[in-house]
Amino acid sequence: MDPLELAQIGTTDVRVTRLGFGGAPLGAASGAEGRIRAIDTVSRGYELGLRFFDTAPLYGKGKSERYFGSALSAFDRDRFTLSSKVGRVINHNFSGPLDLYAEDPPFDMVFDFSYNGIRRSIDETLARTGLDRLDIVLIHDPDDHWEQAIGEAYPTLAELRSQGVIGAIGAGMNEWEMPARFAREGDFDCFLIAGRYTLLDHSALDVLLPLCEEKQISVILGGPYNSGVLASDLGPSTTYFYERTPPEVLETAKEIKAVCDRHDVPLKAAALQFGLAHPAVAATIPGPRNQEEVEENIAMVRYEIPADLWSELKSEGLIPEEAPAPG
Repeated sequence: MDPLELAQIGTTDVRVTRLGFGGAPLGAASGAEGRIRAIDTVSRGYELGLRFFDTAPLYGKGKSERYFGSALSAFDRDRFTLSSKVGRVINHNFSGPLDLYAEDPPFDMVFDFSYNGIRRSIDETLARTGLDRLDIVLIHDPDDHWEQAIGEAYPTLAELRSQGVIGAIGAGMNEWEMPARFAREGDFDCFLIAGRYTLLDHSALDVLLPLCEEKQISVILGGPYNSGVLASDLGPSTTYFYERTPPEVLETAKEIKAVCDRHDVPLKAAALQFGLAHPAVAATIPGPRNQEEVEENIAMVRYEIPADLWSELKSEGLIPEEAPAPG
């Protein structure tokens, strides 16, 4: 697969590389050394050809957005696509000197899917990044806020899209059910789904992905490594959906790795390429923490995987028979 191939978002003019750069882990970087490493990591992604970068105010309470802005401001703004999120905004609760890159900045994250909250969130993201626009804006984790998300956040974003302020709009969530509802009730361009279409979790396959394909809504896959387990040594301390990996899930991961080993394919390569094979999927966005992980992710998408590997995973019941296979 070509990680640098461009894919269209919905029916818009927005384009993304098939492999993107997820900014959540960079939110954990702190201090001068962490800041430099984070900025260098983003810069390395761009230098290697990645042109899709995703962040959010939630990630490090604004730190991820600042790191992205510091790195990407050095490049031609028309050469990359930047997405961020709205609905989880930062309230300041400090007085006196402020270290914006502290381990835990003295801010509170609050839900606000109102018209004013959405406009404020976008303005503050632009201020933090120092960039002139956002290409994609996603409603962030509205799990318990459906009415305000569809009644206020969505119309606000749709209006900004119609004005040309935003290129594409969508929602970013850790579930597939509400995005499917959004797809039926609104005019969305894309959804970022974290961890719900991977080698270990195929729950978005039956309903959401066919619905998005039908409605020409692009899917962006977050968490292709399922928050770590598929990029790990599969030891007992690995994480799955940000918690300790359940024994039965770890056993399944080991069975998948055994198939990969028989075909001399890294588990990471299979993890990244599996999701990209679905026609509804425009991009996958693992979250590299350093330059080495950026380089490795690109190599894993390029890794040549024999068709027999996917056939064996299906015959052993490890991935659904109906899941599209790469190649």
